[in-house]
Amino acid sequence: MRCFVTVGWCLALAGGLAAQSPGPAMVVDFGVRIPMRDGVPLVADVYRPAAPGRYPVILTRTPYNRNADGLLKAARAFVARGYVYVAQDVRGRGDSEGEWRPYANEGPDGYDSIEWCAAQPWSTGRVGTIGQSYTAYNQWLAAVRQPPHLAAMIVLASMTDPMGDVWISGPGGLPTPTMISWYHLTADHLNQNMDAVDWGRLNWHLPLLSMDSAAGRPNWRWRDVIRHSRLDEWWAPMRYQNQLERVQVPVLHVSGWYDDALRATPVNFEGMRTRGAGAVRNRQRLVIGPWPHQINSTSKLGEVDFGASAIIDLAGLQARWFDRWLKGEANGVDAEPAVRLFAMGSNRWFDAADWPIPGTRFTRFYLRSGGRANTLDGDGRLSLEAPSTAEPPDRYRADPSDPTPFLTEPSFAQLGGPEDYRPVERRSDVLVYTSESFTQPTLVCGPLRARITAASSARDTDFMVKVLDVH
Repeated sequence: MRCFVTVGWCLALAGGLAAQSPGPAMVVDFGVRIPMRDGVPLVADVYRPAAPGRYPVILTRTPYNRNADGLLKAARAFVARGYVYVAQDVRGRGDSEGEWRPYANEGPDGYDSIEWCAAQPWSTGRVGTIGQSYTAYNQWLAAVRQPPHLAAMIVLASMTDPMGDVWISGPGGLPTPTMISWYHLTADHLNQNMDAVDWGRLNWHLPLLSMDSAAGRPNWRWRDVIRHSRLDEWWAPMRYQNQLERVQVPVLHVSGWYDDALRATPVNFEGMRTRGAGAVRNRQRLVIGPWPHQINSTSKLGEVDFGASAIIDLAGLQARWFDRWLKGEANGVDAEPAVRLFAMGSNRWFDAADWPIPGTRFTRFYLRSGGRANTLDGDGRLSLEAPSTAEPPDRYRADPSDPTPFLTEPSFAQLGGPEDYRPVERRSDVLVYTSESFTQPTLVCGPLRARITAASSARDTDFMVKVLDVH
């Protein structure tokens, strides 16, 4: 079986907070209206200990319904530990007013919401933020604006800047067709029914611009992204990775090797370690497990079971992180190794001092063949030896009406996993280069980069590179 591993890689070759038992009494203020700088009110539910006093605040800002069961469980767990937990609908979603423009308002709205939390009579003035996916991304957009009372962040499965991954716009300048399903889900104030559309059929629709109408729901937000297929000024309010030096707080970075948005997490960690403000550089923590976009949710993906250790006490780590940076508890979390990674294959966790792992031996592999690298039965080799003379080029015919498949669900819910790619590699439009077998245990772990030299008779061509384990 040939298994696709997404942008990051850690292979040994040859969740959120769970509900706790009832703790101290909790008071809930439902439907609190929080004014933004332009006067638009965003609505939040505030969960706080019943005992009078001031408490540090944990804020999450979501486009997916602030009343979700998972957020209620998190609220109960954090309140039991002596925090106020604020769950807010982002602008134009849920009960919050204003216009829903994905990504565009999250920076100023996040800043204003953090400062509102800090100013309340039940607050110590120290605010932490937490969230996954979109609710991780919007934390970064607020953090680069330097709200004075932001004290710590926990970002899980964060997204990149525009043009960085499938969520906003792919490297070629356009979102993948599967992302129309996300724009459908978030089309109005409430989440829309995903089962009402045949996504497998819709993904074949051309042109991309009218996929929204073909789905039965015209969506100007989708069309805006298609029209802005280059990184122009329209995207400026939605960028943060070009400003990581402005982030001034400790950050716990968490993702999974099969997270379709993985790329952002190690890049952000490395960026904060090298460009972060002052002492904050040494207050970063990176955790990557064998998980999909739903972090720490399962130890089994497809036919691969990574073992019982694949699921960690993420709730405990999150609690300790906030206890250290919001309460000032000397619990040692800041003295632990900065990086904790899961090595697939050997199925074990290991610690490191940094990312990339210190001492990593970056290795060049060369694409070698006699001009017939088509399919896994071709003569393509992945070699440590560079060619000494010119070698014949490998050629293939690409047919846009029969694109090379990526093995995934037809909607955005789960993009990729440890799938058997042999049927794909039997296509004549796929070039396959395979190394020699590893003869001893080898840890392959680090960022990947591919340099290819190519020519095409087409006016517009995309090249995709995958690294797979011959299992």
